[in-house]
Amino acid sequence: MSNFDTFKTSFKGDLLTPGDEGYESAIARWAKNAARKAAVVAFAKDAEDVSRAVTYARQAKLPIAIKGGGHNASGASSSEGGLVIDLSRYLNGVKVDTDKKLGYVGGGAIWETVDKTAIEQGLATVGGTVNHTGVGGLILGGGYGWLSGAYGLAIDNLVQATVVTADGSILTASESENSDLFWGIRGAGSNFGVITEFVLKLYPQRRTVYCGTIIYSPDMLGALLDVTEKWWHNGPSEKEGIIQVFTRGPGHQPCIVLFVFYNGSEEEGRANFKAFLDLKPIADMSKEQPYEVLNTLQNHIAGHGQNVYMKGCFAPQPFPRTLLPQVFDRVVELSAPEAYTFGLLFEYFPLGKINAVPDDATAYRRGLAPNVLCVVYAKEESEAAFNYSRDAAHELTGLVTGKKGEEIGYGNYSPDSEALPADGSVPASKAEANFGSNYKRLQEIKKKYDPELIFNKWFVITPAA
Repeated sequence: MSNFDTFKTSFKGDLLTPGDEGYESAIARWAKNAARKAAVVAFAKDAEDVSRAVTYARQAKLPIAIKGGGHNASGASSSEGGLVIDLSRYLNGVKVDTDKKLGYVGGGAIWETVDKTAIEQGLATVGGTVNHTGVGGLILGGGYGWLSGAYGLAIDNLVQATVVTADGSILTASESENSDLFWGIRGAGSNFGVITEFVLKLYPQRRTVYCGTIIYSPDMLGALLDVTEKWWHNGPSEKEGIIQVFTRGPGHQPCIVLFVFYNGSEEEGRANFKAFLDLKPIADMSKEQPYEVLNTLQNHIAGHGQNVYMKGCFAPQPFPRTLLPQVFDRVVELSAPEAYTFGLLFEYFPLGKINAVPDDATAYRRGLAPNVLCVVYAKEESEAAFNYSRDAAHELTGLVTGKKGEEIGYGNYSPDSEALPADGSVPASKAEANFGSNYKRLQEIKKKYDPELIFNKWFVITPAA
């Protein structure tokens, strides 16, 4: 019996190979261009299945990718000719302990399930602002969300995880068990293993919030930036946040879109954002809505099956009031071809709670400025379209930072994950830039848990010598 036959016999979940019914949908991803032709897709039923899959892949010398929500636009959840451990079919549930205010979240769950399950009990946690994003990638890379002003990053609310490591071991990681691993997974992505369950802190949450979309015409940009600068300088409360987007709207017309959030009633929210609303936007769709609607506000833009390029950076500080009109003008110029849809997003979430955590408390570095994300959707899947999207995104983030777009922003917004070169050595430059002063400690943890670089799809850490 071959190794694969032995694996197939012991594996409780579903295995798909090229030619099987359902294979094409199994390798499809949120970003159409992130799909790869895997040799095997393994839909794991539990941690033991994941362990079997990791062990088989090592024996068969197959590269491994881990799929939860499949939202990484550069293909980190895919593997050309490799084995994909897919957690989304069976490990996708959420259970709530209302007494302890904890959520037990499957590694393949999406944020929609977390939001809806928790709010039924009047609870919530920090989660993705696009609710069909997988919990795993977002948490492990840091995890910003609308509730970050109140509760910090998603990793700051992780209390325990079940991790399958490179040797097939199934470990519990927490402050009291395998604490080095627990430190590492909070920010270092998939470098140390496959997480089959997350345990997250939950908080009391009112059932309705003020949120929605507000749209401004280009002639209002100056006044809007003045109001935004004053609001940000005065220090927004932990109850609020804004995502401001330079883009084009209906009819391919340039505009500025505001996604707003206030954790209160519509009356309170409109009072809080009065200066923005007094500018007379061309459309105001903000209102009091069920909490679970909050993380759907961007869904109609970020739909599945598009060709996507993403590039992140951090906003310059203080607020770059004089620079941003130039940035907007360039977005308008680059987005003129109707074959592309551009969004340059500025995430204005209060950062006090996030940056109050010491830099070395988790693998994710702190003391950071607001995130900026350039996302380009291309109608055509071609090398020319990819090159245009990439070059435009790098130009715009470079214009924002003054660093030619080559710096690392928030890791979950970066396409610049390190792939494993043919000679087996991994350049550490981008990982070092992403993890900063925490990199050396991460190298020691990589040496302990994955010395052979089995997990090598996202800012790969070189094991310590």
